[in-house]
Amino acid sequence: MLYQDQKLHIYNSLTGEKDLFAPVNEGHVGMYVCGPTVYSNVHLGNVRTFMSFDMIYRYFKHLGFKVRYVRNITDAGHLENDADEGEDRISKKARLEQIEPMEVVQKYTVDFHNILTTFNFLPPSIEPTATGHIIEQIEIIKEILDKGLAYEVNGSVYFDVLQYNKTHHYGILSGRNIEDLIHNTRALDGQSDKKNPQDFALWKRAEPQHIMRWPSPWSDGFPGWHLECTAMSTKYLGENFDIHGGGMDLKFPHHECEIAQAKACNDVNPVNIWMHANMLIMNGKKMAKSTGNYILPNEIFTGDNPHISKAYPPSVARFFMLQAHYRSILDFTDAGLQASEKGYYKLMEAISGIDTVPSAEQTSGFDVASWKQACYDAMNDDFNTPTLIAELFAAVKFINQLKDNKASISSADLEVLKISMFAFAFDVLGLENEEASNDTGHRLADTVEILINLRAEARANKDFELSDRIRDELSAIGIQLKDGKEGTSFSTN
Repeated sequence: MLYQDQKLHIYNSLTGEKDLFAPVNEGHVGMYVCGPTVYSNVHLGNVRTFMSFDMIYRYFKHLGFKVRYVRNITDAGHLENDADEGEDRISKKARLEQIEPMEVVQKYTVDFHNILTTFNFLPPSIEPTATGHIIEQIEIIKEILDKGLAYEVNGSVYFDVLQYNKTHHYGILSGRNIEDLIHNTRALDGQSDKKNPQDFALWKRAEPQHIMRWPSPWSDGFPGWHLECTAMSTKYLGENFDIHGGGMDLKFPHHECEIAQAKACNDVNPVNIWMHANMLIMNGKKMAKSTGNYILPNEIFTGDNPHISKAYPPSVARFFMLQAHYRSILDFTDAGLQASEKGYYKLMEAISGIDTVPSAEQTSGFDVASWKQACYDAMNDDFNTPTLIAELFAAVKFINQLKDNKASISSADLEVLKISMFAFAFDVLGLENEEASNDTGHRLADTVEILINLRAEARANKDFELSDRIRDELSAIGIQLKDGKEGTSFSTN
């Protein structure tokens, strides 16, 4: 297996260093990634995070590991302010739209899957939901209560952070200490059931107006947001597993609370390597609907957004995102997309033309073996996709020299180069070759334009029979003509 020859180092948020990856079970990888809260269309920043872990998943599979990749769906318990107050995000959306909460969940889960499929994501091994694991969450709460690290009051159950911190370090992941947390936290207002401001909810009693509720030993209510990931990750990956990932914004308090819950329940470190993808900004500023500095993923494909000058194929957008390291802030700009589009098509052209380059039995003018290992070295250095892409373009330059008869390569090296280019571009980076479909699209548009002109001539000559025939036969194959003041346009069904 490839993984036996490649030494992979991963930046571990827990240690602050690039740690050599040593799986809990030889040849296997257990990876959990926090998925979306499905109350709205998936945010492009979330897509960037999930794309990073899709690439990581792909590389583990490429190396020959058997991977169990768990990515959850949060369909209950995520309150508006990410803490323990406010309204459930899904319940609020359901109330505003006057539909059932599970209709909200279904609508935006479908949107999430459609967008990720368009970007050529591999589906996870398991995609569990919070509502599907209420029983497991209740059992974990019972265990933490039995160990004296939680308390119940008025039907709600809270994790006792100060009690936990007497024997453990709450803040181990984010680098915070309890004294600083106490100092920087406002005092309780007398309305709260918590003993301390730092405590967080494991179970919340539902108010009469709260739509989503389940029976428990303490009240009809719902689980705390942090609890679901502990329940699902340990159920499917065990009490100690290899990798837990998510966005940088989840490090505190969400992932910190996960560690505390798991340690309190099982008394072991739940995860060996914590990974965090960095944020996506747009035009140098934070993306926000309120300011208009915002774009939905599908608007990239249609071009229907004032921040971009045209539509871009999904693989161009994917290529653009992977040109930045997953731990770096990525600035989403139209200029960046345009540059990535040129680079993407240059790469696809080289890969498509590799079968046509001449080979010989003489010595190669390119050290293919060293280049191939350099590609692995890039990925083994904390999944460094920008460096991998640079290596791919070194090969593109050589392929173009071969096409121009300015270099030579042996047939054996050419085969290795071809297999490696395909593996890294398509299997690892997850790109698709949109060159052929793009070319087909241009030819279709040109062909329809010719027919539109012929139809215009027929109408000018009062040959309405031919004019109608062109329109009707195009309609029969799904191409609709639309006559307007500025001429005739077309659309496809």
